[in-house]
Amino acid sequence: MSNGRIEKIRDILTELDLDALYITHIPNIRYLSGFSGSSAYIIITKEKNYFYTDFRYQSQSHEQVKDYEIAVNFSPAVNIKETMLNEKFSRVGFESTHITIHQLHLLKESLPAIEFVSVPERIEKLTMIKTAEEVSKIKKACEITDKVFDKLLEIIKPGMKESEVSAEISYWHKKYGAEKDSFDPIVASGWRGALPHGMASQKVIEAGELVTLDFGCIYEGFCSDMTRTIAVGKPKSDEMVKIYDVVLHSQILAVDAAKAGIKTRELDSIARKYINDNGYEGKFGHGLGHGLGIEVHEMPSVSQRMDIEIPANVVFTIEPGIYIEGLGGVRIEDDVFTKEGGRDVLNASPKELIII
Repeated sequence: MSNGRIEKIRDILTELDLDALYITHIPNIRYLSGFSGSSAYIIITKEKNYFYTDFRYQSQSHEQVKDYEIAVNFSPAVNIKETMLNEKFSRVGFESTHITIHQLHLLKESLPAIEFVSVPERIEKLTMIKTAEEVSKIKKACEITDKVFDKLLEIIKPGMKESEVSAEISYWHKKYGAEKDSFDPIVASGWRGALPHGMASQKVIEAGELVTLDFGCIYEGFCSDMTRTIAVGKPKSDEMVKIYDVVLHSQILAVDAAKAGIKTRELDSIARKYINDNGYEGKFGHGLGHGLGIEVHEMPSVSQRMDIEIPANVVFTIEPGIYIEGLGGVRIEDDVFTKEGGRDVLNASPKELIII
């Protein structure tokens, strides 16, 4: 794992006058150590790196984690407490975005001499900027998801249940080389398309319905996330065809405007204004997109809630949608990578309305 990442953590220690940073969020632990298991903790000081896990990951941690003192214990909390006492820490930063009030209470109770300092989202600001290697892994994840979409166009037909389509997505992701889905696939047909996060149900897909497919995978620790809305047979609703056209144009406008330096709120507004101006104000009720990397939802939030400049070397989604209760919905989503003067779209799946 890159020593540069650890050095950036040590810069934070100096900036905030901390003896150590206590890291508990598994995606951040993977970013800093390379560990891909589900349970671990890290302490980084100005001189040393400590890694804690349990017996399940004894071999895996020694294989994956370098430049750390590794402690394996049935209860890692015992080793963590010993380290903090032995090192005589007085000020320790913790990931306040990820630790519960109860967990913080237990820390303070067991280590009353230490001042625990809230350090929110500092590692996330580091993970937001992607290296060339990280982008290549995200691109590979996108390629796998594109292949799955091609396969779905062969498979989906009237009479299938949404849950069957979801199962096919998970199967083909792994068949094509992914670790697993990056989130539970969204399959929403007909009226259920009005549910932005309509998880696959037992509903049967009927001829003439639009189906929203939102899915992604993990490849070597990095995520893809793509949405396409297709028609199963000739659409029964002219309104849904119109909605599709509006969403597609809004999405293309936002993709074309995406580049390093644009503000998140401005980019969101480009797509939102087009939707509003075409008669669907209030029907696009979520943000335009989100960062993508080790986690499927990372910084930045591309929405009206966040107003920051998007740096170069960031991967994020652009996914406008329109949702009409009782009728249905459309969402189209790509993963984009910002660079000076423009962007690369990492998905290759077509975006025009496909009728199967």
